[in-house]
Amino acid sequence: MKAYWSLFIARFALLLQYRTAALAGVATQFFWGFVKVMVLEAFFTHTTSTQPMTLQEAVGYVWLGQAFLMAIAPWSGDREIQDLIRSGAVGYDLLRPTDLYNFWFTRALALRTAPVILRAIPLVTVTMLIFPLMGFSERSLSFPPSFAAFFAFFISFIAAILLSSALTMLLTISMMWTLSGEGVNNILPTLIIIFSGMIVPLPLFPEWFKPLLNALPFSGLMDRPFRLFTGNLLPNEIFYVLLHQLFWIFIIVILGRFLVKQGVKKLVIQGG
Repeated sequence: MKAYWSLFIARFALLLQYRTAALAGVATQFFWGFVKVMVLEAFFTHTTSTQPMTLQEAVGYVWLGQAFLMAIAPWSGDREIQDLIRSGAVGYDLLRPTDLYNFWFTRALALRTAPVILRAIPLVTVTMLIFPLMGFSERSLSFPPSFAAFFAFFISFIAAILLSSALTMLLTISMMWTLSGEGVNNILPTLIIIFSGMIVPLPLFPEWFKPLLNALPFSGLMDRPFRLFTGNLLPNEIFYVLLHQLFWIFIIVILGRFLVKQGVKKLVIQGG
């Protein structure tokens, strides 16, 4: 366990060095956040039917999505590990006295948590504290309606990071089964973007489509934690949210471990 903790700390510290990239990312996410908020304002202003969430909840949903974009959205696998697999240098990882899946999962966990400091904190601070002072109250991120709502969000957010790390592992492992790994790394993130609520909040999808969206693992990445934060889901729903997240974490981790075990058997290292 000490080896994995040391790896996490080292990887986390390394990722914190990319401050310029993080600053550029924050600026980009502010821009897209404003675009999405304006689209939602136009929608809620002209809608004639009752919606499953209020404008303030939808705005908060958008800003949380922008703030935690890199933390809970597995855009790709671990590029460094995929390069090691491609070059054959992964043999060094195979020789380590650690479980290969756990070793890579620890790296994925650091990859998902470092952006919380670099990107999420500045964006949440500005949208929650500074926007109201600037007169952008309707376009700002509101505080959770109660401490219970915040606590429920916090617990579900931890599970969301674990789920995101498990999905990141699937993208990383895909390199063992393909020549370039780009196919899976392009297709799965696209599905995640749509079905996690990153484009359109899931409550605004058609009713006939919601059972599928709620059953898929992707709603546990953004939709349910964010709705707990904004108050669209009551805090007492946390049990069902965690049950859904933990179920998919278990399934994806088991699948990932199986693929790693089978992939190592078929892995061919040039010169070895």
